[in-house]
Amino acid sequence: MALSPRNLMRISPVTWTRCFSSSACRGSVDNNNSNDGLLTIKEVRTHLMNMVGVRSQWGQENAWQNPGVMQPVAESQSELPMRKPSDSLVRARIPLSDANAREKYLLHNGGIRFGRLLEDFDTLAGLICYQHNKNPNLGDEQKSPYAFVTVLVDRIEQSSSQLALSSKKDINARGNVTWVGKSSMECSMYMEQEIDGESHQFLSAKYLFAARNPLTQKAGVINPLEPQTPEEKAAFQLGEENKKKRQLEGSKSLLKAPPSKEERLIIHDMFLSTIDQKSGSLKVNIKPENTIWMEDTILKSLIICHPEQRNLYNKMFGGFLMRQAYELAWSNASIYSKKRPGMCKVVDDILFRKPVEIGSLLFLSSQVVYSSGPDLQVHVHAEVLNPQEDTRETTNDFHFTFDTGLADLPRVMPKTYAEAMMYLMGKRHYES
Repeated sequence: MALSPRNLMRISPVTWTRCFSSSACRGSVDNNNSNDGLLTIKEVRTHLMNMVGVRSQWGQENAWQNPGVMQPVAESQSELPMRKPSDSLVRARIPLSDANAREKYLLHNGGIRFGRLLEDFDTLAGLICYQHNKNPNLGDEQKSPYAFVTVLVDRIEQSSSQLALSSKKDINARGNVTWVGKSSMECSMYMEQEIDGESHQFLSAKYLFAARNPLTQKAGVINPLEPQTPEEKAAFQLGEENKKKRQLEGSKSLLKAPPSKEERLIIHDMFLSTIDQKSGSLKVNIKPENTIWMEDTILKSLIICHPEQRNLYNKMFGGFLMRQAYELAWSNASIYSKKRPGMCKVVDDILFRKPVEIGSLLFLSSQVVYSSGPDLQVHVHAEVLNPQEDTRETTNDFHFTFDTGLADLPRVMPKTYAEAMMYLMGKRHYES
């Protein structure tokens, strides 16, 4: 059973409120469902640091020294209290109505920076994970024994209605845990804005987090989830289906299995279209009309990973990496289409293979790998360079879909077998 975003958010809201003046309420949830004083996304980060309790100045050793009760490390889920989806529901706002806060979200033309929204989504999802794993019997000042790391962003999708967002109106973000395994959980996330007097949802996302014991670096055990309403039960079932789908797609990866018969025919037809039939040779390439060679669509950047962009565990903040990858992909789509596309339609399967250490040289390489009508599929590959050892290690893969609005957009054309596999990978992500 598919679950619509509107049905999912019919859960009774739990609102984070400003209560910094009293240590007794700091980091707590207001269960009175007050609509006053939604936390800004900046205050969400403050609450997240309070709940984790490990952030220190760069160069100082991290220790669990912040005031608060440390939750015990559990060996099994039976030791942990059962949680409801509503227990982890968090609502916050991005205060675009505040001129001082607005500027970092603005594009040159007055639009909204999608990459900044990705950063805020990641921050909010992190807080939701800690909120789910709170022990209601230990009070509000408790600290989690685990680190929750982003494993995968399963999908971030823009509303098909293509709403005209305002850069001067607040954006409300909300989400909660909708599925739980033994050491991983899925967060369903949404953003909405008031348009013509009504609140409209324009962005949805699913994040997969895993619990890690920072002292042993092993998987942690997280609180079990007990759905209450039919909508919550449907969301949990959807999470189970997403898990099976990810496992199936992993087994069909082009790194593990050959293309399907249909895909092989597509690649062969594209290959024949690049051969000069008059030459009688397979080695004479011609570029078909209204196409661009895939090798000519590469755009790269290099990031020096400074402490300023670290997360609570002194690794590079995943939201920052998503923003950098998105902005590179957007730039590539702009160069390819010779116009500036709007916000990304879909972000599909952002895979975090390993954390990026502070001080790393992070190399981002983007490439247009598939095109269909006015749409472009851009893949961004992230890897850490070690200049001393002359090695590269993959850390992330990103997949973005852009709508250029052009009816006569050139098709991207692979030359080599490796590019053909990237074309098929892009096609799969686009059609998923």
